[in-house]
Amino acid sequence: MSSEIRERVREFLAAHPPAEVDRLDFLRAQFDAGLAWVHFPVGLGGLGAPRALQAVVDAELAAAGAPDNDPRRIGIGLGMAAPTILRYGTAEQQHRWLRPLWTGEEVWCQLFSEPGAGSDLAALATRAVLDEDGVWTVDGQKVWTSSAHTARWAILIARTDPSVPKHQGISYFVCDMTDPGVEVRPLRQITGEAEFNEVFLTGVRIPDTDRLGAVGEGWRVAQTTLNNERVAIGGQATPREGGLIGIVAETWRARPELRTAELHQRLLQHWVDAEVLRLTGERLRQQLAAGQPGPEGAGGKLGFARLAQQLTGFEVELLAEEGLGYDDWTLRRPELVDFNGREAGYRYLRAKGNSIEGGTSEILRNIIAERVLGLPPEPRTDKDVPWKELSR
Repeated sequence: MSSEIRERVREFLAAHPPAEVDRLDFLRAQFDAGLAWVHFPVGLGGLGAPRALQAVVDAELAAAGAPDNDPRRIGIGLGMAAPTILRYGTAEQQHRWLRPLWTGEEVWCQLFSEPGAGSDLAALATRAVLDEDGVWTVDGQKVWTSSAHTARWAILIARTDPSVPKHQGISYFVCDMTDPGVEVRPLRQITGEAEFNEVFLTGVRIPDTDRLGAVGEGWRVAQTTLNNERVAIGGQATPREGGLIGIVAETWRARPELRTAELHQRLLQHWVDAEVLRLTGERLRQQLAAGQPGPEGAGGKLGFARLAQQLTGFEVELLAEEGLGYDDWTLRRPELVDFNGREAGYRYLRAKGNSIEGGTSEILRNIIAERVLGLPPEPRTDKDVPWKELSR
């Protein structure tokens, strides 16, 4: 089937020469040809082919100089919204949202975390009330929302029934970020940039046709989103000595005056850890190709966060005072920041967020212990208590 895919790509390129076709027109045509997500169904950007063949498609397109869809800018849509829409969306929803999501015409963000519901996400307090005309009115506050300042759409979970236990009274929606009731406020980070935002929802109107999954089944739908998020963060395809370990190793080789025996030993250990994480990610991607991602993705994300913080700390220590400096990022556009292309000081500060975003490392350890290893769960006294009776 690989040869058939290659031939299909070459036929597509012959009909759409990258040097002659407008970038957006090319991306739209690529989606329509089923070469966006080959494992998606026909008509939704795919061919119903094995997921592994996407690498074949991408390699052929890259060799021909084809444009990409700027995946870093639209990562939330690609890695989190799209798989959820595919699994739970109606045919109408899938055809409405998936194409402009993949081409980058519409940016997506995630309205999950709240000031009082971060690690305990199911405790969220944002309310959605259904009117007689079939429209939900949403009020509440979300926080740590990446790309909210550029997003057209948001995946949103809100409480629709406060009289049942917290996990049971949640529903999942797609929110129009241009609604007049949506207010986005930037959050300044330690690096100086404002990559995250807090979002205030006041009387936001969401038609029931923009709900994903059944009413009250939002937690189940959200698990698909969260599992895909962890895979997207921790299961990225990285070549040997790619990413941060490659940057550190390059500095080590180019700057012999910085070396010490103790640093050498630590670098070797980091290299081994990076290789283990790379191979674990490959195993995870193979498992993903066979079905939906499971809680095992938490391990990849946990390992990624830990290694990123260790490597950036090592890099700063290796460079000594040279590693402490970095540019002022206060006025930069965070969606254009290339993490690996910045200075060591920036990477060190930004990596501090890796153990929080996408699920805190503490919560991920619980997920691994309970859902992967089958260890006894932590005692939960609020599991069967109606949400409205919980202390907050």
